[in-house]
Amino acid sequence: MAFKMRVAERDEWSYSPAVGVGPLRFGMTVDEAVEAAETLGQVKVGESARHHAIFAPTWKVEVHRRGVAPSPPAVTAYVSRAVGLFCIAADAVHGPQVAYDGIPLVGRDLSELESDTIAYAEAREVNFRYTPEGYAAPNDPGIVLRGQLVGQVLRSRPLFMVPRDGANTEWDSMPSEEYRVDGQATA
Repeated sequence: MAFKMRVAERDEWSYSPAVGVGPLRFGMTVDEAVEAAETLGQVKVGESARHHAIFAPTWKVEVHRRGVAPSPPAVTAYVSRAVGLFCIAADAVHGPQVAYDGIPLVGRDLSELESDTIAYAEAREVNFRYTPEGYAAPNDPGIVLRGQLVGQVLRSRPLFMVPRDGANTEWDSMPSEEYRVDGQATA
């Protein structure tokens, strides 16, 4: 089964469940995440909004691609002071391409991604899942699929995650900034 969509100028990163994505590994300290991210582009570190008192304070590490005019971060990594790196978000437009068993996950039209996910599940007789917002995704708890509005089209913005301090699941761990992307509600 071949999946289409090849975007020029995108790096291709590998995903390893519960390990990490590309050069970023879950559990890294903020300094380790910055060092790994600096190989990719310009890095900006700031505080992540803290809307839930249960979670430890969190840094947001934003990575902007080299040679690209000022634009949103290609990758945003969230690092909890308690457990380290727990979430890596790939921007739908500027982020690296990350695949799950051959299915490209970043920047896809969500209806096309749904069709590919269903075809994959049927061909392999495995399950897939829908997010609470109705997006089809591989049946991997470490992938939380989000939508990002790009022009008039909702594109895929996957979050690669492990549970953080005080959370039961990856979905519970989602940084509050990821509920909204580019100032737009993502659902």
